[in-house]
Amino acid sequence: MAEPINTDEYAINSTQILNIYKATRTIKKTQNSNLYNALKSIYEDSIFVAEIQQLWPQLPMLANLRCGLWYSKQFHSACYFKSTDGHNNNWAFSTNRLNLHVALLAGQEGGCFIVDSTRKGKRFPDSLSKTIPIWTCVLNRGVRNYRKRMTMMGEQGSVENVDHGVCKADDSVREPVSLDWDCSLHLPLWVSAVERASIEEHLDEWTRQLEDSGADIASLALSLKKPLRPLWISQRSVVWLNEVPDHEFWDFTPIILVSASASTSVFQQRTSSQFSWAYIPGAGDDEESWARGLTPSLFWSHAHDLMSLGPELCNQKVAEIIEKDRLYRAQRGQNAPQVTIQSQASLENCKLSSSEELPSHLGLLSFEMSGDCSSEESLISWLGSTNIAVGASQHAAEASDVDSILNCDKELLPANLSCTCVHLPILSSKYDRFSLLNSLPSAVRFARSNLIKGKTLLVCCHNGEDISICVCLAILIMLFDEQGSLDDGKSSGKIRITKWELRRRLVSLCKYATKARPSRGNLKQIDIL
Repeated sequence: MAEPINTDEYAINSTQILNIYKATRTIKKTQNSNLYNALKSIYEDSIFVAEIQQLWPQLPMLANLRCGLWYSKQFHSACYFKSTDGHNNNWAFSTNRLNLHVALLAGQEGGCFIVDSTRKGKRFPDSLSKTIPIWTCVLNRGVRNYRKRMTMMGEQGSVENVDHGVCKADDSVREPVSLDWDCSLHLPLWVSAVERASIEEHLDEWTRQLEDSGADIASLALSLKKPLRPLWISQRSVVWLNEVPDHEFWDFTPIILVSASASTSVFQQRTSSQFSWAYIPGAGDDEESWARGLTPSLFWSHAHDLMSLGPELCNQKVAEIIEKDRLYRAQRGQNAPQVTIQSQASLENCKLSSSEELPSHLGLLSFEMSGDCSSEESLISWLGSTNIAVGASQHAAEASDVDSILNCDKELLPANLSCTCVHLPILSSKYDRFSLLNSLPSAVRFARSNLIKGKTLLVCCHNGEDISICVCLAILIMLFDEQGSLDDGKSSGKIRITKWELRRRLVSLCKYATKARPSRGNLKQIDIL
């Protein structure tokens, strides 16, 4: 006869097991939130990123926000491909995040790098393994369909005489075009055949969405001489340095996807000549939980000092750097709020969702990018010939040729501005689901009163990427026609603004404001309006 089970002893053992799991999670959180561990891991991974960039030094390097921005001292620009758009059974091609500037840049330069990382213990985040491959495939299909239509219509535009393989960019320039335009879906080998087949079922639908969105496919067709194609490089990739191919001889435009971190889920204790530290793969992710207000640009400005100080003095040095930077910006009348450090528990409760806005420090991207993105003119984005500009509030004082400012940030602008300024603080939908909706009538009235007089208008918010974009979108819908001409709302009263029409207008706006990343909650309020 079997002995009876001692339920009390079983309960005690279960509690002990649960406590062990809880203790393991606590240790892992402690290691991952350690500031020096994170910064040292980023610094080590950035060496790998720099080595890969030197294989094709002519190609520009882009950071995939937000994690990728930490892994290099200098990026050409940034992009935003979400991992959630590549999750299994949740695949999506987002017309809200077309990232056409990436494809245009790749076409002009012959390719580009995109840097990202992940904490999931995988070689590549889903943004690199599936979201971007879907994006390249859909864009290739859109370009192919556009060229076919131009050929059938007999127009002399982006494509002329396809039978002879000639592309006409203007009346004086002719470039060869590949006759075999690759529109197949290129995925890494570890994506299963079942998942590939499921993704391919959606490609025609996504291509129609691209074509119906009003995206500037004509410019893309002129820019791309060869189809886009993703390539993947991680720290486990084997690259023969004496046999690195020249990207100019490839029959495609390479989008080289670099996963910065080592793919390991095992705790790694590493040592240098001075200090011992815990390696964190994908350390740049979830920066709210560890960065303490430090931004990528500030980190790279003081990287040598921070690495040499070690774990004991790192936190103190970071606090000094942040406070010094805050005072520097405050003395120049820029937005310089006091940085507060939240506890881990509060961060978990208030953590930004994937559809919400990005943190305010990403408004500093203009100072972190190389090339044209570092010029003063790029601090704000002019929306074609509408006389409307959009940008971050911290750059409002530096903007030239602005007659009026609509400040949607909760912080006031400097009082010494010479132009007309209206402060209309609008909260994110995360804190108030109707703040934007309630403020839009006042915003449109102020915009109208200035635009009909021929004055220029700057709409700004804390990062110039979310709330200000949605306000500009509402102004364009209420006061402008589809061609971008001011008609004082005559056209908006004649047509029904559907959700799809709203998306088309947003795509048109993003052509000029490439950093636009409006949150879903704020866009819903525009839809209600």
